[in-house]
Amino acid sequence: MENMIDTYIYPWVINIALALAVFVVGRWVAKQLVKLITRVLRRSKMDDMLVNFITSIANILLLLVVVVAALDQLGVDTTSLIALVGAAGLAVGLALQDSLKNFAAGVMLIVFRPFREGDFVEAAGVSGIVEHVSIFNTVMRTPDNREVIVPNGGIYSGVIINYSARDTRRVDMVFGIGYDDDLKRAKAILEEIIGNDDRILKDPAAVVAVSELADSSVNFVVRPWVKSADYWDVMWDTTETVKLRFDAEGISIPYPQMDVHLHKQEAEQA
Repeated sequence: MENMIDTYIYPWVINIALALAVFVVGRWVAKQLVKLITRVLRRSKMDDMLVNFITSIANILLLLVVVVAALDQLGVDTTSLIALVGAAGLAVGLALQDSLKNFAAGVMLIVFRPFREGDFVEAAGVSGIVEHVSIFNTVMRTPDNREVIVPNGGIYSGVIINYSARDTRRVDMVFGIGYDDDLKRAKAILEEIIGNDDRILKDPAAVVAVSELADSSVNFVVRPWVKSADYWDVMWDTTETVKLRFDAEGISIPYPQMDVHLHKQEAEQA
């Protein structure tokens, strides 16, 4: 009995105690390393979302190393365990190809920042304000207050239009008048409306010019520059003001029409 204790029990007790010590100390060391990585990343002014993601991955990997070291101390064949984990990871990766694609795209969006939270963008066929960017998807709010969750893979693989990236934007408007109306008077009215709006920037200068002699109208292009935040208000207010001023000045705004002329042909008498 004493020989059995010395041969089997004591070595197992010692191995279990050492394995526990390796696990406890290893977890403590892993936590300290994760804290160190977090401090270094935050000092580099990296995005908080990316910092949390990197530290989470680092914590999982370090914990896996600690577990493998503790099992090795117990005498477990860790080579087979590592191979099993690798095979399981490969199977999971193949099964989650789309998720991994969205994950990779999310990392790229967070790193390169083609847009930020609060920007109004058009991406993956959706237009709206970016509310949240996560690793797998982006949450956007449409102008009619709908919440749309867009996979990051669809955003990063397509064209991204960021309407909030620049401080200023050009408002492109077209106004038509009739062929019988006073062309110079209509142009002067448009220039006056643009000049009286304090929201319209003086530099670059606004453009008011005849752009087309269309089928039913003479078309003016009106292209003022404004701050991005004033874009829609200026477009809507200018359109309303032009209509009211043209009506007051007797300048018509024609609509597409077709003139049909009928000719009566008298039959010849035999």
